[in-house]
Amino acid sequence: MKNIGIIVAVLLLVSSCGGKKSPEKPNVVVILVDDMGWGDIGYNNPENVYTPNLDRLAAEGVTFERHYTMPQCTPTRVAAFTGRYPGRFGTAGLQASNDTVFSKGTPTLASMFKAAGYKTYLSGKWHMGSSIDHGPNHFGFDESYGSLAGAVGMYNHRYREGTYENTWHRNLKLIGGSDNGVHATDLVAEEAKRIIGNQGNDPFFLYLAFHAPHTPLDERGTFVDIPTQLDPENPGRWLNEDKIKWFNDPRGIIQKEPDPEKRLFLAAVNHLDDAIGQVIKALDESGQRKNTLILFSSDNGPQVNWGGNAYPDDLHLTGFNQPIPMRGSKKDVWEGGIHVPGFANWPGTLPPKRISEPLHIIDWFPTLASLINFTQVGQYDLDGVDISPVLFEDKSLESRDLYWIWHTRTNRWALYYEDYKIVKYDLEEPDSPEDWELYHLGEDPMESENLASKHPEKVELLHDMFVKQRKKDKRELF
Repeated sequence: MKNIGIIVAVLLLVSSCGGKKSPEKPNVVVILVDDMGWGDIGYNNPENVYTPNLDRLAAEGVTFERHYTMPQCTPTRVAAFTGRYPGRFGTAGLQASNDTVFSKGTPTLASMFKAAGYKTYLSGKWHMGSSIDHGPNHFGFDESYGSLAGAVGMYNHRYREGTYENTWHRNLKLIGGSDNGVHATDLVAEEAKRIIGNQGNDPFFLYLAFHAPHTPLDERGTFVDIPTQLDPENPGRWLNEDKIKWFNDPRGIIQKEPDPEKRLFLAAVNHLDDAIGQVIKALDESGQRKNTLILFSSDNGPQVNWGGNAYPDDLHLTGFNQPIPMRGSKKDVWEGGIHVPGFANWPGTLPPKRISEPLHIIDWFPTLASLINFTQVGQYDLDGVDISPVLFEDKSLESRDLYWIWHTRTNRWALYYEDYKIVKYDLEEPDSPEDWELYHLGEDPMESENLASKHPEKVELLHDMFVKQRKKDKRELF
């Protein structure tokens, strides 16, 4: 592993800031939002989505035009936190799961930062083992707050009925109802602001994992005792919509949307964007902004439809995300399920630009290790690569393949290499080149024309790469 990130950052800052040196241990804030599709952020869809804070961070930073994750929440979190594809740990982490997904002692971002002398914090959603015995404090976090499980009721912070229903915690001690009546987005942001405001001289790593805009969509504003519902006298409007802040942006973008379900989703995104803006303001006011790298991503593509009744105050919704120019959605290995918004922001160190190279969230681990000069990372068997050369310089990465599988009974398979992508949807594992469909993403981003019969040599090449990746997976639960 070449630990060049911090060296390059130092050189850039020296040249641009009159000899000032970039800190050897910058703060790092990783922001992961839930179910925000490619079209659900303003900088990709400015006429239809209001996200001024996220748009500004992207415009002033490095935007990842082709940023990939896994097709669903738990797999993406595993990939981000370990720098490895989730199949390396068995099948539990291949879909949204409350089960144990990796064993204690597994290197994570948090344990790496802790070993490097950082204070480590989680505010928000964990969802990589939803029991107290497998919570975040066992994997390198000094402090944690939020939900152990996945989505929760936004105002009572409970998961689905059953074993994991009571999931809201602080440092693995479950919290009853003391935080009830406050939206989960606000609680997660307030915790992040508290952490930032209480920092001393120690560098910190903050994993800021919002539940929004995942369902249930529930935006009550000041009417906290009235669950979000359509106005019985005007079923095209939400009750009290005109009086709820999140439905009414200064540009009128949300209100011009005629579909009430899309409007509700846009309100949740507006609320999320405002919360992130508050966290950035806290960094500014604390004087730590220029010493802080921010990484942002969604965990997967848009959810689109939802049956409801799974979480408290959970509405049935249909077609509520913004359309995207890609095939598929959440849970798909088509582009729509895995190609999501992403950017890096570091004022004075990362000059604004757009990166068109394909990047993956597995790359964050080795890149951050390089940034803080964590040399022990060379002992880890990571799948990601250090993207410092494209972040801090204008270099390119060597060609490499990217690999996806999904579900504990794996039925979705894909591999990308140099703009070609093979895809298969079937419970039968692809064991020969004839099993695949082939697409050229540069010419066909909608993945509409199967080129397998025209380019059998490409299919064979990518199939061989798939076989090599698949051999690295753990086939059974540990």
